[in-house]
Amino acid sequence: MTLMLASVADTAEAGIALIEGADIIDLKDPTQPPLGALDLATVRAAVAAIDGRRPVSAVVGAPDLSPQQIATAAEALVATGVDYVKIGLLPGAAKAAIEALHPLAAKVNLVAVFFADLSHDFSLLAALGTAGFKGAMLDTATKRGLRLPDHIDIAGLKTFVDLCHDAKLLAGLAGSLQPPDVSRLLPLGPNILGFRGTLCVGHQRTQRIDAAQVKLVRALIPREAGELDDETKVDWRLLSARGYSRDSEQKDTDKVFLHDLVLPVAIGAYDFERDHRQRVRFNVDIDVRRAAHHAEDMRDVFSYDLIADAIRLVLSRGHIDLVETLAERIADALLAQPRVACVNIRVEKLDVLDGSVGIEIKRERQAQSGVTRQLFAQLSAASPGD
Repeated sequence: MTLMLASVADTAEAGIALIEGADIIDLKDPTQPPLGALDLATVRAAVAAIDGRRPVSAVVGAPDLSPQQIATAAEALVATGVDYVKIGLLPGAAKAAIEALHPLAAKVNLVAVFFADLSHDFSLLAALGTAGFKGAMLDTATKRGLRLPDHIDIAGLKTFVDLCHDAKLLAGLAGSLQPPDVSRLLPLGPNILGFRGTLCVGHQRTQRIDAAQVKLVRALIPREAGELDDETKVDWRLLSARGYSRDSEQKDTDKVFLHDLVLPVAIGAYDFERDHRQRVRFNVDIDVRRAAHHAEDMRDVFSYDLIADAIRLVLSRGHIDLVETLAERIADALLAQPRVACVNIRVEKLDVLDGSVGIEIKRERQAQSGVTRQLFAQLSAASPGD
């Protein structure tokens, strides 16, 4: 299950995030990136206003503080009653900071923050787990229009999430994320997705939180299946966005496609094909179950980005002998999305001869009438360490 973290600057914004359904309320000063700390009085007041209705996190401050300064600031935050303390880590001083914070791990949930646009060392994740940290987040230090996926591709983000889980850490992703990023990042299995700028008026992180924007992002992130208990109160548009579907609700389909994507691929069954990459062209057509109304926002669409991401994630797993295997793996990945009814995939090797060789396959979802299912089912697995 993936939780929504909303970063807020004061008690009033915390109230909006609380009302609109954020799972974690994160306190920081958005005018001082990357990790501007709020004064302790503001943190204490926000914690009191939230009054245990949501977990609260707060940031220590600039990541270039000395290890002792970080430890002292973290101790002060613990006294305010926050549930999580976020600490930025830069590789040069990271090991010393982790050692200095080790005693605090018994008092509060510590979350280390790495920066995708600065030097980062993911080998530290194992040390964080050993030191008792609760989680790690991958964020961006500079907020100049580039998003987290602009700095690290989908395969790299998946590696970060998997390394966190291997270390028994909760995995968080943040960094100028926008609504279209949500459907791309959910299949990676993060425990937390964090937002600030896209929640604000005009998508400007230094402006006030906008309730409508918080509601939109909240609707894109699946909740627990318990929301389905009362059929008379189900809003299927919101639940479809949050991760549920009924196979019987809509049978009409639209076609979403990606054509003529050429990528270097480690593929081939011959020995001589194992020491280099070959150009492979992908053409994918997907029949997607149509929403019951005209598309209005990201809750209503199946993004073509999901097709490209599925291909790149399959390729990131290493050498594949056969184009048949490659096509089947892509089909499996796409059919894991419950809105997908049918896929046509054409995979062509372009460097074998003058022309192209390959395979085209068609795979359909097996009909399951009247079944209610949670989308992105892999996100319902127990949290690391459970």
